[in-house]
Amino acid sequence: MVAALECWKCGASLEALSLPLSRTDECRACRAELHVCRLCRFYDRSKAKSCAEPVADEVHDKDRANFCGYFEPATGRYRPAGTAAESERSALEALFGPKK
Repeated sequence: MVAALECWKCGASLEALSLPLSRTDECRACRAELHVCRLCRFYDRSKAKSCAEPVADEVHDKDRANFCGYFEPATGRYRPAGTAAESERSALEALFGPKK
């Protein structure tokens, strides 16, 4: 069982799947591929190639299934749409005031 994992795209529970996730596993709710960078514990947009694993080959499409041997699914990867943009907009408005 995949405890506490959720789909990186829709947030649906992945508890019905077993580890390790295969390259062909999909979310049963939205059919998103799951062996993707966006669900990996090494995914980090602040790092080169958006990957904290220094020897991993670069994967260009972070939302598509890949063959990366360093893939480890991580919890907390779901981000509701607009969340990042809204927080960034709030930070800018705090600095410069609301958009006119």
